[in-house]
Amino acid sequence: MKPWLWLSVATVALWGLWGFLSRVVGNDLTGEEALVLNTVGLSPIIIWLALRPSRKESVNLGSVGWAVLGGLVGNAGNFALYHLMNSGEKAATTIPLTSLYPVLTILLAMVVLRERMSGWQWGGIGASLVAIWCFNMQSAELSGGRWLVFAMLPLACWGFAALFQKMSTRKLSGECSTLWFLLGLVPMAVWMAISPGLREGLNSRAIWLALISGLMLGLGNLTLLAAYSKDGKASVITPLSSIYPMVTVLLAVTFLGERLGSLEKLGISCSLLGVIMLSVERRPSVEARAEGVSERADV
Repeated sequence: MKPWLWLSVATVALWGLWGFLSRVVGNDLTGEEALVLNTVGLSPIIIWLALRPSRKESVNLGSVGWAVLGGLVGNAGNFALYHLMNSGEKAATTIPLTSLYPVLTILLAMVVLRERMSGWQWGGIGASLVAIWCFNMQSAELSGGRWLVFAMLPLACWGFAALFQKMSTRKLSGECSTLWFLLGLVPMAVWMAISPGLREGLNSRAIWLALISGLMLGLGNLTLLAAYSKDGKASVITPLSSIYPMVTVLLAVTFLGERLGSLEKLGISCSLLGVIMLSVERRPSVEARAEGVSERADV
C-alpha cells in the first residue's frame, strides 16, 4: 500500500472518530462550548507545527490569507454542525450528508481553477444528489424539510474552505498552509470563549470527550498533510478522506443504538458511493503530461 493511501485511511479513521465524539458531546454541550473545547484539543497540533523545524520559505501574504479564510469558514461549518447535532438529528444521517462537501469543492474548482472532471466523478455527483434527496425525504417527515437547509450550512462552509485551502497551497508549502489554516480556526473559538453564552460547571466527561474530539480532528489534518506530502494528489485524497462517515455510522449504530430507515440506508450508501467515485480522477492527456514534464524541467 502506497504511503499516501494508508495515511488517507488513517485520516478516515481519525475523522470518523471525531464525528462520533461530536455526536456524543452534543448531548451535554452547546455548539459554542463544543467548538471552543475542540479548538483547545487541537492546539497541541498547532504548537507542534509552529515549532517544527522545516526548510525556510518565502511567505506569500495572499496565500496566507486564503489559508486563514479557509480556517474561518471551516470553523463556521463546524459550529453549524454542532448546532445541528444539538437539535437531536442522528449522527448516522447528518454526518454522511455534510461529508458531501467535496462535490461543492470540485464544482467550484471547475469554475475558479478550471479543473476538469472525469466520468466517474460526474457519476459521484449523481450519487450524491440521490443521497441528498433521500435525506430530504426522511427529514421532511420529521421536521417539515427545514433540517436539510440547516444541514447544507456545514456542507457549504466546508466546500468553500477546502477550495480556499487548495488555493493557498499554490504558493505555500503544505506544512505552512496547514498551520495558517488551523490558526484560522482560533478567532471564532476565542470569541465564543469570552461570550456570555458559555456555562459554568460543565460535565467533566463531556469536556474530556470534546478535547479528545478536537485532538482527533487535528491529528486527522496532520495525516492528511502527510498524505499530500507523499506524492498524493489533492483531487484524489480530498474526496477519499470524506469516506470517514463510514466509521462514524458504524460507531453510532454500535454504541448509540441508532437505527436506520430504508431511505437513510439508501442515502448513506449513495453518500459513500459518491465519495468513492469522486476519488477516481481523470487521466491527464498526452499534452498535459508533456506540459508537466516541461514545467519540471524549467524548475
